[in-house]
Amino acid sequence: MAIAHRRIGTGPARVIVLHDWFGTCAHWGSVLEYLDPEGFSYAFPDYRGYGDRKDVPGRYTVPEIADDVLALADELGWDTFSLIGHSMGAKAAQQVLVRAPQRVEKLVGVAPVPAGPYAMDDGTHALFRGAAADPGKRRIILDLVTGNRASRHWLDSMVRHSLEVSRPEAFAAYFEDWQPLDLSSAVKGNTVPVLVLVGAYDLALTADLMRATWQVWYPDCRIRTLPGTGHYPTHEAPVAFVTEVEAFLRA
Repeated sequence: MAIAHRRIGTGPARVIVLHDWFGTCAHWGSVLEYLDPEGFSYAFPDYRGYGDRKDVPGRYTVPEIADDVLALADELGWDTFSLIGHSMGAKAAQQVLVRAPQRVEKLVGVAPVPAGPYAMDDGTHALFRGAAADPGKRRIILDLVTGNRASRHWLDSMVRHSLEVSRPEAFAAYFEDWQPLDLSSAVKGNTVPVLVLVGAYDLALTADLMRATWQVWYPDCRIRTLPGTGHYPTHEAPVAFVTEVEAFLRA
């Protein structure tokens, strides 16, 4: 089965980019305009039940995403590659690392879910679980993770996009998998170079949480806080985002 994906660039540095719970391969804000197409080859896949793969059946789990990422790399002829994962996509990227550590050159986590279970109180868990069927709950989550400061129009457009491009059952199933999944013991001590980018206004995935998780488990992990951004730096500060990521991948 061919893995539908978007390609940007033909450069020597090969990168697979994994989207978040709300997004798709095409929904990265204006950051797509600023990627270096001569230095990098980027591949952006969709998950099963999302975007161009909305009608592809599946279990809708993080391990399934990892299987598809490795299948895509094989299709592309990429023996090794770097990974960028946004939010839930960062947990999927870590699952790829667990499955095939020898193939991953570098790892970038963008407002990333850590490898361990993501702790939630009962109210937060009910909010996230209910978001599959309730657009209002999706909007509350997006407003929270961008620091209650994003424009109404942007929030509405993000909710509308997530509803249009994902199957409700896929959206629900991915949450039930990524939230409790524990990969921490499997990644602990892995020496892959890691960059973690945190939005200064992200009220859910904070720099303190990254220091207590990512930086504990990965010996070669640096954390950068992007000022003026929340959970979506690719929308909120695209040039600053690309500058940080491509400098790290080039180093």
